[in-house]
Amino acid sequence: QVQLVESGGGSVRPAESLRLSCAASEFSLDDYAAGWFRQAPGKDREAVACIENLNGKTFYADSVKGRFTIFTDKTQNTMYLQMNNVKYEDTAIYYCATDQEDNCREILFNPRWWEIGSWGQGTQVTVST
Repeated sequence: QVQLVESGGGSVRPAESLRLSCAASEFSLDDYAAGWFRQAPGKDREAVACIENLNGKTFYADSVKGRFTIFTDKTQNTMYLQMNNVKYEDTAIYYCATDQEDNCREILFNPRWWEIGSWGQGTQVTVST
């Protein structure tokens, strides 16, 4: 059974940086796409970044483009989200997810996010002064 475990959340000030980790087990990230979602209070869950690990392609929501970087350390079977220049509006619970597909289509374009097969438990990121 696929397991995803996030870590690295916390409280940061605006313009600071934070790195989230998503450790995968019981399957290899090498062959699949995986992504990061976030859910702010009172808002729907949204995809913020996705990586297709077979070809290395990455995709970002406009709100985080140029500030966040998604990457995978295949030796550790762990996906990361490097968050730079964070803003108040980045405050949310962040989840990693995979549908064990080789592309990001489901992660990026399916509004029914609950249909994506595997999720981590989430990690809280709070941006405040």
